[in-house]
Amino acid sequence: MHAFAPPRSFLAPLRSAGGVLRDAARRVLPGPSAAWALPLVLVSCSPAGMEGAGDGPESSPPIEADHVLPSTPENLSWGWYPIDKEPALRVRSGETVRIHTLTHAGATQDEDPVAYLTGLGVPREEILDDVLAIWADRAGRPREGRSGHLITGPVYVEGAEPGDVLEVQILDLETRAAWGINNTSARGGVFSTSYPGHREGDPGLDIPPGTRHVIHTGMSGGREVAFFSPEIEVPLEPFMGILAVAPDPVVGQPGVTVPGVQGSRPPGPFGGNLDVKDLKAGTTLYLPVFQPGALFYVGDPHGAQGDGEVSGTAIEQSLSGVFRFVLHEDRTLDGPRAETATHYMLMGIDLDLDRAMRHATWEVVDFLVEEKGLTPAQALSLASIAVDFRVSEVVDLTQVVTGYVPKSIFLP
Repeated sequence: MHAFAPPRSFLAPLRSAGGVLRDAARRVLPGPSAAWALPLVLVSCSPAGMEGAGDGPESSPPIEADHVLPSTPENLSWGWYPIDKEPALRVRSGETVRIHTLTHAGATQDEDPVAYLTGLGVPREEILDDVLAIWADRAGRPREGRSGHLITGPVYVEGAEPGDVLEVQILDLETRAAWGINNTSARGGVFSTSYPGHREGDPGLDIPPGTRHVIHTGMSGGREVAFFSPEIEVPLEPFMGILAVAPDPVVGQPGVTVPGVQGSRPPGPFGGNLDVKDLKAGTTLYLPVFQPGALFYVGDPHGAQGDGEVSGTAIEQSLSGVFRFVLHEDRTLDGPRAETATHYMLMGIDLDLDRAMRHATWEVVDFLVEEKGLTPAQALSLASIAVDFRVSEVVDLTQVVTGYVPKSIFLP
């Protein structure tokens, strides 16, 4: 059970034409002293030799949502965000949706998924039917200019138009299977020869090609963990690597090599493959709208990830999430922002990590000037003495640095 105070700070300036929040938003957002208690549904497994699996309290019931969007083939895109796809679901501002997602790991390779996954040690009964369905449906799907993620959507938000802001409240995330996969290789992730930091003559790691780590998950000591080894348990912190609205792709932009096709590997102003680990239950994300209806997509589900995602993958693990969508029609943003109960999160995205750091700092300064009334000089000073800048992701072509502005420094 996770309890948190709902983020409210960005909402203050996000006003409707009448000067108040939309009726839907006011209905669902609690008052300043309230806290939401959101259950995290936990899946238990008992890998051989892993003591403690299955210990702890029973799982809480899942959150009820206004709609459910399954991860069936017709609702999945493979490695891109179609801007003209028929909406999988239409919602009004303020409504909630439970969205099922699938990891691509085990679902998109050439080999039959049952043979492939059981060969890696995944029990047959833990392979989702949705995995079998999308694998059987993959033939004939366009691949040019696309990446490898499986992405559920789009969700059409009634009334959303280009220039608006879509608020995405992440209310709940839960694992759908008690396993995930992490890949490592001698020349993968930050050790890739295509990584911007690579230099001729740099050594590679001593890792056999094609090494895949199947990591079982379950309960231990009252919490859900990844059983990395008999001596190591990693707490699960599930989050969606991809949270996106349909972009406005232009050939030459990162990930756009085919007209109208934004590959899902690099994140951008539309959100996408941000891989920011704090975009978990209790966090609110804000995205600029580029297409009518916003066309929200979600995928690349992760059980746990460290900042940077340095091997190139996290624990790639199928998840289900509940999201509330709130539309703001008179507010504009240039790129994604987020907030938790304790921090504002401002993101810098660029092909160059140093430029991403500069962009993140600029975003923090802009936020402090526009929302907190500081001068640019004061804002940069405060950014330097009170704001933590974290390297969120460095392996997806464009790189992400996130500035964390603590809310506690601002007095009531």
